[in-house]
Amino acid sequence: MANASDRHTDLGLKEEDLTEMYRYMLLARYCDERQWALNRQGKAPFVVPVSGHEAAQIGSIWAFERGKDVFCPYYRDMALCLAAGFTPKDVFTGLFGKVDDPSSGGRQMPAHWGSSKANIITGSSPIATQILHAAGIAYSKKYKHEDAVVGTWFGEGGTSEGDWHGAMNFAGIHKLPLVFVCENNQYAISVHESKQVAGRVYLRAEGYGMPGAEGDGNDVLESYRLTKEAVDRARAGEGPSLIELRTYRFYSHTSDDDDRTYRSRDEVDEWRRKDPIPRFEEYLKSVDVLDDGKVEQMREAARSDVAEGVKQAQEADFPDPSSGAKNVYADLEVE
Repeated sequence: MANASDRHTDLGLKEEDLTEMYRYMLLARYCDERQWALNRQGKAPFVVPVSGHEAAQIGSIWAFERGKDVFCPYYRDMALCLAAGFTPKDVFTGLFGKVDDPSSGGRQMPAHWGSSKANIITGSSPIATQILHAAGIAYSKKYKHEDAVVGTWFGEGGTSEGDWHGAMNFAGIHKLPLVFVCENNQYAISVHESKQVAGRVYLRAEGYGMPGAEGDGNDVLESYRLTKEAVDRARAGEGPSLIELRTYRFYSHTSDDDDRTYRSRDEVDEWRRKDPIPRFEEYLKSVDVLDDGKVEQMREAARSDVAEGVKQAQEADFPDPSSGAKNVYADLEVE
């Protein structure tokens, strides 16, 4: 087992990686806090929180080659999408339904992430459909002999869907360059994992002919390590893997959910004490990458970036109502 001072070095990560990983975790947290405030002010109709998931998302995406690999995220993956190429402005233009929204030009619910520029495939509202998309894309990459790995992310509730099982089976049969990442926050909306999954998610991998691994999703370096092993395996032509990163969401499932009806405040407080951001800060201080002054400087810079992103998004235009059928219906000539 590596000493604390050796962990990132042993993983091949440089100090620049660590500070960037931390910066994206901060951006996601402050975007999240701001979108919740906007929702409570009646300025944002629907919010999907990310707080608590930042380490799992940033650690896992850092294992991929951004700009070459393909990402099929799920609705909670704000931190992941920021690291893939989204800006705070992009997050909030989507939240407000503005024309500059890269996911759909203001034609989709918030948190349905998509960007052709960032190789992010837009998801659908039905749970787990993005996993089938990922399998199809991975098959295409293998068929065309393209050097690309596909990653797909989902909650443990998604593993109860037939789409997940179909994609796992297809990926295993064809040895696809695909990494399945389960962000297990222990609640599929209000249903606890004990009533959602018989056994552990990662143990299901064997039944589909691929390796499975489980790790601490609140540890960004552990999340990176497990995913990097899976990505390297996929890129070497050795097939898919399933990673289960155990984490916790600090807020309700969405802004339309009241989590007080199914989990105690004591439980939430216990997990807040395991917050991945201060945990990573302590590591960064221990290896002399950051000190208290630099931490506060980076926090203030992230807050400023988020505030500017909100301002730019608020000032952006809404889509022209006359364009409501664009990309929905074919343009037909009517005699």
